[in-house]
Amino acid sequence: QIFDAFKSRLNDSNSKVNQVALETMHKIIPLLKDSLSPVINMLIPAIVDNNLNSKNPGIYAAATNVIQALCQYLDNYLLLQPFCAKAQLLNGKAKQDMTEKLA
Repeated sequence: QIFDAFKSRLNDSNSKVNQVALETMHKIIPLLKDSLSPVINMLIPAIVDNNLNSKNPGIYAAATNVIQALCQYLDNYLLLQPFCAKAQLLNGKAKQDMTEKLA
């Protein structure tokens, strides 16, 4: 339930709220690690969809930091399917970033 509410902050129309949510997510990942597995399929689209193609450098940097933390602290098998799905559907810089993470 917490992540259901938090998910909408990751795509908030207010860029400051969006950036703080991403930075907070970056801090949460090392603490929760693999216990994020039940919500990872919900979180990755929220993190990736608008944020990796953001023209705001702060949001883009925060999103890439979150993706990096996910790769560092979670088992790769948890990330494979959601990363593949996003790499297929995205375009531009986000597609390139996700493809690099998959490789």
